[in-house]
Amino acid sequence: MAIFKKSDDNGSQARPSRSKNGLVIGSTLVIKGDLSAAEDLIIECQIEGTIAHHKKHLTVGEQGRVKADIHASSVTVLGQLIGDIHSEGMVTLGKGANVKGNIFCSRLVVEDGARFIGNIDMGEQPKVIVPKEPVQAEPVHTVKPHTVAGHTKKPSVY
Repeated sequence: MAIFKKSDDNGSQARPSRSKNGLVIGSTLVIKGDLSAAEDLIIECQIEGTIAHHKKHLTVGEQGRVKADIHASSVTVLGQLIGDIHSEGMVTLGKGANVKGNIFCSRLVVEDGARFIGNIDMGEQPKVIVPKEPVQAEPVHTVKPHTVAGHTKKPSVY
């Protein structure tokens, strides 16, 4: 975890913090390269490279500045992102999101105030199954004329 340690003016080392939503990578860090993790991440720092986070949730926080292609189970963007998002789950662009790139996902939520420039691909749509035989409509009630003493009487129309 040496990549996450940074000394402050007092010589003490700053470490990533944990929230109930996952590991928070702080705003004072700058990461260039590939990032992967096996737990939920909240990115509040500057990252340039690629992010592979296939089985967990990734959040680009309000302070996050990311130039990377993201591959994650689900993604929430609240800060800035330049790059493509690949997700087999849901992608959420929050109120303060500023995204330039393409989104490939199965579900997408764009909150009021989010900015997005790019294309969206939500995968193949489910195929419509057409029945081989025509569907029969419900029978229509018909009124038959009836016979009175050998004469056919037409039904009255109301």
